[in-house]
Amino acid sequence: MATARRIERVRTVLSRRQPDLHVVLESATNAHNASAVLRTCDAAGVLHVHLVNPGPEAWPLNAAISTRADKWLDIRTHASLSNCLKELRNKRLSIAVTCLEEEAVDYESLDFTRPTAVVFGNESEGASREALELSDVRVKIPMLGMVQSLNLSVSVGVVLYEALKQRRAAGLLDRRRLSPREFGRLRRLWLAGATGSGAGDAPPGRRRPLSGRGD
Repeated sequence: MATARRIERVRTVLSRRQPDLHVVLESATNAHNASAVLRTCDAAGVLHVHLVNPGPEAWPLNAAISTRADKWLDIRTHASLSNCLKELRNKRLSIAVTCLEEEAVDYESLDFTRPTAVVFGNESEGASREALELSDVRVKIPMLGMVQSLNLSVSVGVVLYEALKQRRAAGLLDRRRLSPREFGRLRRLWLAGATGSGAGDAPPGRRRPLSGRGD
């Protein structure tokens, strides 16, 4: 039986979830980083995370690092980046891909109050050529030092907290974004402890998402 405090916590967190801000991880290869990314997504109010062709090293998740944040996220796996992005475009999301290209726009200049899916490449190679070609916009995090890029989980945190800052300023955190039906469904799942149950130990192809099915 959920306590009154737990019920209120679930209500508050779900009321701030941003269903039109998605994170896509392309070919993640490191369980440490993947786990840290999920923890960051939960903290920043993201609900939907997409894993595209994750490597075997990225699973299972490290529960000590993720703090089982996967329980509170809708995580879907996709064998194909093109299918994943097509699905997101059908939901009217703009596709932004992070990269190191000089001509890419500064991440702070992107309007994150619009429905957006942000694609992050893997730890060693970054975003693929396919991801870049399928994107609507290419974004970069300015680097002022000698190294070229940040750690994957740090990059995700930087971008998501810019999105969170913009959405808070626009008042998008002041009202519930989920539909009444989806809010009620997730509330029941979360209170029952069923969200992401056992997901940390399951291979990606067998992950049961909160909604829809992996392709």
